[in-house]
Amino acid sequence: MFKRLSILVLAVICIPQLVNADEGKVTFEKDVLPLFKKHCVKCHNASSRKGELDLSDGAGLFKGGESGQVVIPNKLDDSYLYHLIHDKQMPPEGEGEPLSSDEIHVIETWIKSGSPFSDGTDPASLIEAAEVNQHVIEPIMLLRCTVCHGAGRREANLDLRTKATMLKGGKSGPAIVLGKPEESLILKRIHSEEMPPRDKLLPSGVKVITSGELAQLTDWIAKGAPEVDIKADVATAEVDPLIDESDREFWAFQPPRGDIVPPALDSTESARTGLDLFLLSKLREHGYEFSPEANKESLIRRAYFDLTGLPPTVEQVQRFLSDDNPLAYENLIDRLLASPAYGEKWARMWLDAAGYADSEGKRSADPIRRSAWRYRDYVIQAMNADKPYSEFLLEQIAGDEIVDYSNPDNITEQTVSSLIATGFLRMAPDGTGSDVVNSVPERMEVIADEIDIFGSTVLAMTLKCARCHSHKYDPIPHRDYYRLLAVFQGAYDQHDWLKPTAVSGQTNGIMKNRALEVSTPQMREEVAAHNALLEEEVAAVQKPLSELFENLKQAHRKSIIDALPEQIRSDVDTALSTEEGNRSEIQKYLAKKFSPSIAFDEKAAAKDKDYAALKKKVDEEVKSLNAQKLPVPTIRALWDRGRPSPTYIYIRGDHRQSGRLVGPGVPSVLTDGKTPFEAAEVAEGSEGTGRRLALAKWLIEPDHPLTARVFVNRIWHHHFGRGIVASIDNFGELGSRPTHPELLDYLATKFVESGWSIKELHREIMTSTAYRQSSVVSEKQLVDDPENKLVGRMQLRRLTAEEVRDAIIAVSEMFEQRQFGTPDEVKVRGDGLVTAIAQDGAYRRSIYLRQRRKEMPSFLETFDLPQMNPACQDRAVSTVAQQALYLLNSTMVRELAESFASEVQTQAGDRSKQIEHVFLATAARLPSAEEMEIAMTSLTELEQLWRDHATTLSETEQASFDVELRALATYCHTLLNSASFLYVD
Repeated sequence: MFKRLSILVLAVICIPQLVNADEGKVTFEKDVLPLFKKHCVKCHNASSRKGELDLSDGAGLFKGGESGQVVIPNKLDDSYLYHLIHDKQMPPEGEGEPLSSDEIHVIETWIKSGSPFSDGTDPASLIEAAEVNQHVIEPIMLLRCTVCHGAGRREANLDLRTKATMLKGGKSGPAIVLGKPEESLILKRIHSEEMPPRDKLLPSGVKVITSGELAQLTDWIAKGAPEVDIKADVATAEVDPLIDESDREFWAFQPPRGDIVPPALDSTESARTGLDLFLLSKLREHGYEFSPEANKESLIRRAYFDLTGLPPTVEQVQRFLSDDNPLAYENLIDRLLASPAYGEKWARMWLDAAGYADSEGKRSADPIRRSAWRYRDYVIQAMNADKPYSEFLLEQIAGDEIVDYSNPDNITEQTVSSLIATGFLRMAPDGTGSDVVNSVPERMEVIADEIDIFGSTVLAMTLKCARCHSHKYDPIPHRDYYRLLAVFQGAYDQHDWLKPTAVSGQTNGIMKNRALEVSTPQMREEVAAHNALLEEEVAAVQKPLSELFENLKQAHRKSIIDALPEQIRSDVDTALSTEEGNRSEIQKYLAKKFSPSIAFDEKAAAKDKDYAALKKKVDEEVKSLNAQKLPVPTIRALWDRGRPSPTYIYIRGDHRQSGRLVGPGVPSVLTDGKTPFEAAEVAEGSEGTGRRLALAKWLIEPDHPLTARVFVNRIWHHHFGRGIVASIDNFGELGSRPTHPELLDYLATKFVESGWSIKELHREIMTSTAYRQSSVVSEKQLVDDPENKLVGRMQLRRLTAEEVRDAIIAVSEMFEQRQFGTPDEVKVRGDGLVTAIAQDGAYRRSIYLRQRRKEMPSFLETFDLPQMNPACQDRAVSTVAQQALYLLNSTMVRELAESFASEVQTQAGDRSKQIEHVFLATAARLPSAEEMEIAMTSLTELEQLWRDHATTLSETEQASFDVELRALATYCHTLLNSASFLYVD
């Protein structure tokens, strides 16, 4: 017992005496402020105010910051600051020492005891009373009312967006009476529960106004609906209080240095290009040189897969291997860059980053995006045309603001292309097509995903981290996220929403759909002509049925009239045949009396067996013909309607807590901090605000810190397996630092100077010595540089999911090279596998397969095709048993292997020539002597096995059973599952 007591006493003595014996005496000045100074004031002071919060004194603390009031006296659960320090979110890791449990207890005690001050200051006196004004009321109206009484719809001719429009009122008169809430129509309707209409809550995506919001509205009206002159928070010529020059000193936020030249080296024989000199210089610092050049067989296969995503044909391999021209390799690169397959390969890189999918995702229904494929085709065509990256970005971010699509007769192919390009900003998962998930929070998720995709793909910045609070690691204030949101507000307005693909049974159609019906006159004429021909065919098919119906109708009429007494037959027949307006009184009487008995409709005609059989046949043919009709061409586009709702900061990302009004802008740290963001002038006829066009033009300024760097790094990553900055989607504080910063700036500058030519960038990289290296590596180098940061060798890489499938198809006789158009269908088998459907016995490239988020093709998914939630900046690469098993057991792969074998038999001669052909097709090289011997032996054994199997077949089956073909197909199937086929050296 004494031992236990001693330990207890010792423990009590060792606890830091941070709290007064009487907990009620914990005060701000004596107990809390010292803790803030120790842990927090470094970032949260009067000059820096990170998160717009100043913790250097009581006034700053109770004023709060971007997250609103952070301490609520007597209410620990509502005190945001307490949760941040208790959960160890603040101070951020690396920014300061976390508060100890005892220190946290001090702050907890202080808040619980009413947050007292030593000098008796009442905390309530420091809390700024929120004035009710138009900026308090407008967010409420936007959230609860303007979907029916705003920009898009004005039921009862009532607009509730502003005080002026409320006073103007609608059909029933003014919505508000200043100073008289009891007489204000809007309050009467709310109290009576007429507004918002309960039957329209779900289809409108709104919820009933809360008691707190109602109290604020009532108070505002009672006070005469006061308005204050508060301008939107935008960048000005004044110094930015939230971002300083030290924030802009980070390497990624500085413009690329345009004066960098390749380093001068003593020996440069192994360097072919400027980029080689940068790499070689760093290698030599570590005592290394480039690895030996890869052999021609490896180079042609590497180049083909890197630029086209397809293997070279046997003829292409043989031609290159026999080409003695010193520029044979350079000429090969030029041919591949000019190949239509180039666009299909490199479009996939961008489509991954954009989050391309042929369905909406989110909900289990996962509705199909009927025209998303047009964006896929746009990217392929842009890549093949070597559209400058600057133009490529401009069209995707603001294509609707650079063309006039107001006059249907003046729409050109370029107009349509620019609008299709904006599909880049329509690729995020979007479940708001269903009324159940179409309220403001779900819409904000869609917008957040798009901003995330934009930030990661174009800027390599994690903008999403500033949605709820200022970024913890990068200088992106909470404010800047909402400024950027305001840039997109004209097209992505959570209060004026356009629905995506409707979900059958879950949408009542109150909101407009976002499909844009825009097409060239030629396209409309082609559709009309195509459909007119089908209408003629429909009429021809229906004619015999119409004639039979008329015959049956006349026969029925005759039978009714013939059954009448003879003396009235003629009168009744005449009455029924006479036009209604020309009938005498007697004829009117007869027609009224006998018309029901001679009535004859489809139901009556169906009783005739011949008619019923013919109708069934005709209906099927008509259905088939109507299915062939072309719909009015639509585009899944993003377009600005020129009437954006005001943008308010959502405190902590909560749409129910609106903060201050902000205007459009870009991340301040990427500017000089003194240049206002100004909307650009849009094309004549466009309704756009010009905000996104201004954003796009800012992005493609030659000295932009990130645009060229990020894209160059992305291309480098795909060629070398690792970016100069390894984190290709994050150039921020938590991202990787560039291994060769001078090289990155050199390439970025050259990229811009080349006119933003993507093909020229490929050529620069692929003709270098660095790219032509072999994958040979010494043990020492493997230990010193396991990640190949120095680029002292080429990395062995596994083919991507699409490359595996496309390569297997390409070596067979079942390769359909048709480009573009609607996606190829897939089917879900009974065992759950999702498989492609052959089109006329052939398969197109994988980029044309329908990619439904919840029905991903099993082949591609097995080899790491991402699901796009919301996008994929860098694919994972796995090596698992399921991949080999899938290739071994897939019916499609076996069929393709048989087709491959048939092609080999047709093209090659004897068995040894066939083996050589198989190796050239699958590995771009001839077999070694050992491989030839193994292959010959294997084929002999396989033939015997198949010969034995043939004995189990019927005579009829044996007659068509080709043992040699089956053996060769099995051997081909084996090589399609080999490392030499699945990997690029």
